[in-house]
Amino acid sequence: MEALLRSAGQARGRNQAAEELRLLEQAVERHPDSPHAHNARGMRALADGDHSRAAEHFVCATRLDPDEPALQVNCATACRAAGDEDGERAALDGALSIDRTHFVANLRMAELLARRGDLSKAAFHWGGVVQLARAMSERPPLVADALARGEAFLAEHNATFARALEAEVGEIGGDERRFRACVDHMLGRRRLYQSECAGVYFPFLPADEFFDRSLFPWFADLESRTDAIREEALAVLANRSDAVRPYVRQDKGTPQNKWSALDGSLAWGACFLWEYGERNDAVCALCPETTAALEQAPRNHVPGKAPSAFFSILQPGGHIPPHTGVTNTRAIVHLPLVVPDGCLFRVGGETRPWREGEAFAFDDTIEHEAWNPTDRQRIVLILDVWNPHLSRREEERLAKLFAVADRGVVSAKAG
Repeated sequence: MEALLRSAGQARGRNQAAEELRLLEQAVERHPDSPHAHNARGMRALADGDHSRAAEHFVCATRLDPDEPALQVNCATACRAAGDEDGERAALDGALSIDRTHFVANLRMAELLARRGDLSKAAFHWGGVVQLARAMSERPPLVADALARGEAFLAEHNATFARALEAEVGEIGGDERRFRACVDHMLGRRRLYQSECAGVYFPFLPADEFFDRSLFPWFADLESRTDAIREEALAVLANRSDAVRPYVRQDKGTPQNKWSALDGSLAWGACFLWEYGERNDAVCALCPETTAALEQAPRNHVPGKAPSAFFSILQPGGHIPPHTGVTNTRAIVHLPLVVPDGCLFRVGGETRPWREGEAFAFDDTIEHEAWNPTDRQRIVLILDVWNPHLSRREEERLAKLFAVADRGVVSAKAG
């Protein structure tokens, strides 16, 4: 059989179709149980435009070798050429039941479903095509073309869905953050981020990027002191430059990393009033209004760890790269003091401008970054408080947990 198929292939290479056909007929007659013989005969019939005979031989091949998805795809190709959409669908279902990641099977199924007007299911398979194609380091022309067509189909499909949704539910309001995020994720407009803790992770807390303002009823009092706090910050920066240090200070010998550009640089500077639970009396004495406001905030008190509060100064053209914090047991609060137009802050999939005098809180274990593309300084008061979803009992327990851990009596996990 192998000799016959090899000879048929050589005849095909010499464009001797009649000789190739004669050899393939012999192969099928002498080896009727060979899926290779039937597949080769089906390919010849397909090239001759004899789609029905091609389908017959491909069906025989799939029965003889039911675990080979390529044979099912060949059968689908013959059915498609013959205009048999039901047969094509059955063959593609067969191929995908063997291998859900088969690229050509997903591509042909996407095309078939789109032709039949089943756009939602077509979008599912086009999504698979796009995902598989993007994962390939090298893309032959078939794959590159499929990727471009898939992306175009999905873009139009999502736009149509968005229009239909808008007609059904109306405009999504600014207070519907979770529903908007759900829709944007469905449409591929945004990525959903999870908490990434470098330290203590507290299970089952909501992984929300920006906390709801209603969880911080004391914001109004903090915001009412914005003018006084701003004046104190500007005075300290103007008269006590020694109070400002680089926020990023890495140990000597640290390998090159995303913080290297900011290491030891005042491009991102900090003036601390409290740092890891230690009060900076000199700076607090210069900022009595700021200190009073901080004393009124429900900060988390953990010796050696919290609270921290500082003026964050991002110089013109500054960029704080994407990063995550150490624990989701806290919320980070920003009170914007000096914000040139154009400064932006991203947490997860949501990017906001700071607005002077408007406080907000976020979960810093979700990836975040900041930009100051302007020619002026950006100054924000930053402080940390307990995560508002913790109970008072949990706060007390966590404070003890951190204290015991700091005493060095907690052993490292085995393995």
